[in-house]
Amino acid sequence: MYVQMVSAMASTVINLRADERRRALIDRAAEATGKNRSEFMLDAACREATAVLLDRQLFHLDAKAYEHFTAALDKPPTANAKLRRLLVSRAPWDR
Repeated sequence: MYVQMVSAMASTVINLRADERRRALIDRAAEATGKNRSEFMLDAACREATAVLLDRQLFHLDAKAYEHFTAALDKPPTANAKLRRLLVSRAPWDR
């Protein structure tokens, strides 16, 4: 789950346009949660961004595919530069 405190002095501006209906909906929801529009939108966007990235990490397999997958995981990897770079790189959501 995404949890991060936003500093009082944000350093980056994000601009977007919305029709009146969406703006009113967002404003009502922000007020209901005790947040201003920017806080509400940033929190919602970060939750969704985290969900999108986590969805790319979870997958479902049937029993046979799972056996093949675990067998591949159990084999030691062959030495290769691309794998070595991958293992030392940071995940996109940690950047």
